[in-house]
Amino acid sequence: MKKVKIVILVIIASITSFSAIAQTVPAPGFTIENYYKVKWGHADEFIALWKKNHYPLLKKLLEKGDVLSIKAETPIIHSSEDSRWDFKIILVFKNEHLAFDYSIVDPYKKQLFPDQDAYQKAEQYRFELLLAHWDVPVEAVTLN
Repeated sequence: MKKVKIVILVIIASITSFSAIAQTVPAPGFTIENYYKVKWGHADEFIALWKKNHYPLLKKLLEKGDVLSIKAETPIIHSSEDSRWDFKIILVFKNEHLAFDYSIVDPYKKQLFPDQDAYQKAEQYRFELLLAHWDVPVEAVTLN
């Protein structure tokens, strides 16, 4: 019985050690959070346009491996007007260079959107719905 308890304690200690190591290893890639503040009453319209016109480009970058993950969030409740945002995208790029190379989506624009005039008009309208947009490069903070 003592041997079983010792084995269990060793297993628990090993799991705890691996868990602590996993918490201190920085996540791969370079993360940028994109915030969008939209005119009142137009958030759903903006998000639908973003999904139609921008998300397919990001999915191509994900398939290629330039982007490691894409996550979208929207707040559940409203905050004050000065701190309000309506839509947030969290992008993890393979590296910092790719994160700031705004031309990496260019090869896919004509492929995904052959009617470039319609695409440009839709994108123009999407940006007309915005009150503010900001990008925040972030990094993980090691807590242990």
